Parts: sequence; C-alpha cells; structure tokens
Amino acid sequence: MSTWAVPGYTESLELGSGASGRVVLAVHVETGVPVAVKYLSDSLRTQPGFVQGFRSEARLLGGLESPYVVGLYEYVESPDGAAIVMELVDGISLRTLLIRQGPLVPEAALTVLKGSLLGLADAHRVGVVHRDYKPENVLVGTDGSSRLVDFGIAVDSGGSAGIAGTPAYMAPEQWTGAPASPAADVYAATATFFECLTRRKPYQGEHFAELALRHRDAPIPVEQVPEAVRSLVARGLAKNPAERPTHAEEFVRELEVVAGAAYGPDWEERGRRALAALIALLPLLLPSARTSPASTTDFARTVLRQPSAEGRLRLWLPGRAGLVLSAVLVLLGVLLAYGVPLAPAASPREAAQALATTSAGPGADSVAESSETPTPSATPTAPTGPTAPESPTDPATSKSPTVPATPSTQSPRVDESNLVTTTPTTPDVDPPPPPPPAVELLEPELQRTGPTTATATVRFETDGPGPVTLTVKWFTSGEPGGQLTPDGPAQTFKLSGANTYTVPVDHAFQTNACYWTVQATTDPASPGGGRTAQVELKECVVR
Repeated sequence: MSTWAVPGYTESLELGSGASGRVVLAVHVETGVPVAVKYLSDSLRTQPGFVQGFRSEARLLGGLESPYVVGLYEYVESPDGAAIVMELVDGISLRTLLIRQGPLVPEAALTVLKGSLLGLADAHRVGVVHRDYKPENVLVGTDGSSRLVDFGIAVDSGGSAGIAGTPAYMAPEQWTGAPASPAADVYAATATFFECLTRRKPYQGEHFAELALRHRDAPIPVEQVPEAVRSLVARGLAKNPAERPTHAEEFVRELEVVAGAAYGPDWEERGRRALAALIALLPLLLPSARTSPASTTDFARTVLRQPSAEGRLRLWLPGRAGLVLSAVLVLLGVLLAYGVPLAPAASPREAAQALATTSAGPGADSVAESSETPTPSATPTAPTGPTAPESPTDPATSKSPTVPATPSTQSPRVDESNLVTTTPTTPDVDPPPPPPPAVELLEPELQRTGPTTATATVRFETDGPGPVTLTVKWFTSGEPGGQLTPDGPAQTFKLSGANTYTVPVDHAFQTNACYWTVQATTDPASPGGGRTAQVELKECVVR
C-alpha cells in the first residue's frame, strides 16, 4: 500500500476501504479541522481513465453548494498519489444503520429519503446525475439528518457513459446503457427507501442477467411496504422513466404530501428523533469517537525526531535507588488495597523482591500481548463515502477484551542471586470457539482495472463474529446470462472477528471473452446461496 499522504494533514486511522481506494480520518495541521481524505488506490492511479474519473469527482463536488452533499475542501494530485479532501460528517452510513438497527419506521425512512433526495435535487439542478445512489452512499448524522456522498461515477445529465452503477439499485434503462437521467437517480433512491422499510432489496437475482430481467419486467412489490407509502414506491420504481418524477425535487414535493397526509405535520421531526436515537446506540462507530484514544491500545502514530545539532534528546532513566523506591511505593499500594499487614522490618531489598515475585504470572503476559482484533477492510459504509465504512470500519473500533490475570495458587520460587522469578503458572485454557454466524447479506461488485484484469469487491454481513469462509470464483462468457466458463482457480478466504466484511479480490483473466463474471459464496451459506456480478467489455459491445 502506498505511504504517500496529503501534505499538511495528520492522519489517524482508516475509516474504510474498497477496490477503488481508501478513506482516512485526518486533521488539518494549521486549523485543527477534522477531515476525511479519500485516496485513489495505487492499482488504479497508474491508469489514466481512473485518474481522470477521480478528478471529475472532485470537480463535481467543488461545483455543488448543498447542505445535503458532503463538501469538498481540496483536490491534491502528485506523482505519488491522488486524494480528495472532504468535509467529515459525524455520522454512519445508512447501510450500517440498516444492518445494526433496521428496518426503519416509516417516518425515519421518509426523513432519510427526503434529506438525500434534496442532495440529488441540488445535483440535478446543476446538470449532474449521481448514478450510484445506495445505502452505502447516504450518511446519517447524529441529529438524524442525511447527506449524499460518493460522486465517483457521476456524469452530466444526458451523457452516455455505458452501463454503470450498483445492480440492486439500477433503473431498467441503466442496464441498457441509455443516457444518464435524473429519473434513474429517483429509481435508485426509491429502491433504497424500499430497503429502509423492509430490509430487503426490491428485486433479487441469482446472477447478473436474472437481476436485470427482474428490474425490467418483474412487478413492483408494493404490497411489502406500508399502504400509506405504496404510491411513492410505485411512482419511483416505475419501469418507464417517463412515468417517474423527472427530477428529485419533484419527488420531494410528492413525498411531503404523502408523508404529511399519512403521518401528520410533525412526521419529519419524529423521523429525525427516531434516527438520532438509533445513531446514539452506535456511538463507537462515529468518527468523533475515533478522534481521541479510547485506551492505551488505541491507534496512535509516534514520530521520533532526529537529534539536532544544538542538543540531543535524552531518555530519562531512573537509577537503582529510584527503582527500589518506586517498587516499595507500588508494593505499599497493593498491600493496602488488599488489607495485607506489613512486615515490621521489611528492607527495601525484601520489598522489591516481594514485588518482583508477586507481579510475575499470567497477568503480565496477557496485558503485554493484548491487541485489537484485526478486521478486514469499508462502511463506509465502503466506502462508499467519507465516513464509511461499513467497511470494514465498524467492528474495527471494538477492542479484544483483556482476560484478567488468574492469581497463581502456587508459591513462587525466587533465585536470591538476581531476583529472577520462576513462578509456575496455571496453564492457559483456550475459550471455546464462537459458533458459526448466519450470513445475512452478500453483494459482490466487479470492476475492470485493465485489458485483462479486474477487481471484485465482495461485501457481506453476519449476525456474529464467528468464522466465515468466503470463496470467489471467476468465469467468462460470450453473452449476458450465457454459459459460464471457469477462468483460473478459486480463491478462498477465512475470516472472523467482525460483523461486516469488505474483501477486494484481484484477478487476471486467462481467456478472451466479452463478459467477465465473479461468483461469491460463503460457508455458512448466505440466503439463496451464492451471488454473481458481471461486467461487459466495451470493445465487445454488439450494436
């Protein structure tokens, strides 16, 4: 991974990561303002097309003045890297909220939809289509407000940029590469609204082609949402873009009428309170909770300066007398705490010896070896935004509990010549392994990174931190939904210790074909089994 960092900022920790890059929490040195820095990944930075897209994202953010869209501070590019410095939103992604707390009550779902739709409306007003509205790209703040993030594949309205987006939220016309339109954003926002209410996506498919057919032809599942909002869902998920609201602003007006009639004039206030209450239950996932160390094992970066010519940095080291005195004072505190009577004529040497023998044992090792549980990379909700991380970021804030030392019941043996303790300790007993978790969601995404290379980003959630095995297989085919031909060996990953995983997997295709497919399966299996994602090579487009 690149070590390049944006000059003028002090970074603290990673908020999320994915196939296209990573997002880190940082502080502007001169002002002390916390920010989110989005770095383009090294594998994509060497490809001009992706760098140009990264610049375009920064340009679009810079041209948007909206309280409902994350703000841009600056774009920095050098021979060593490229980064977008953005406003840091103290909130979590809608995806994380749905995983941890969902589904939402109607007022809360309507509030989220309205806030992010207002962000889309500001983008549509300046001629920008987002094209990737989904729960990962909506941030919910501690006050219940919502903000739109990640304009990575946004284009000008009416522009033709091929097939792009996240399959579960793509409008029917997006699957055919039709010109980008605000109506497609309205469709994606409605699909996300549906998921807020039901915790399910409107359409499911075992593979790319089946999912495309369902979005184009399957009936709109309005019966699964509350009756009061069925008209909104039916309008927003209409197959024909002409039957949907033409802009997000128009959809907001319809939403306000429906919400006010169904839930009263204070529906939005109640929705914000409900969202704020849910966020309050997840305090450790907020960026504000990560800006200061939570314990002595929290993230930190220490810089040791080189000694200057004027003077040398010296480490203070206590002398022998200081060591003995410190040991005596610590011993007194221990004895007083446990009510142990003091020997009337204990010499400093005896006191130090007693301290040395009683402080040895399993407790010393367990504290010294305690560390944070490693978590696969990203929220982020990804990130899919400046604070994501759903990524991989949410469980990373949880600490591995430190097992308290078990007092030894045997008398220690002390070598009087040098006070080295040889205390027999009780054998360590391994805790039972956690039970296998249930895999609740599984979503692979596939992105081409070169003439023969691609990166799959596999995201999935579980209901516990137990072990999960992820298997990724690669295929090629000559047509969408056609016969799949295996391409190379499968890749297997054994994961544990988290509830949300984002796993990027690279692959170099060995066979020439017009369609590349990735298949992801888990053990324990996800509902419905494996999931696939497919990408069409532009040079193979059939007119």
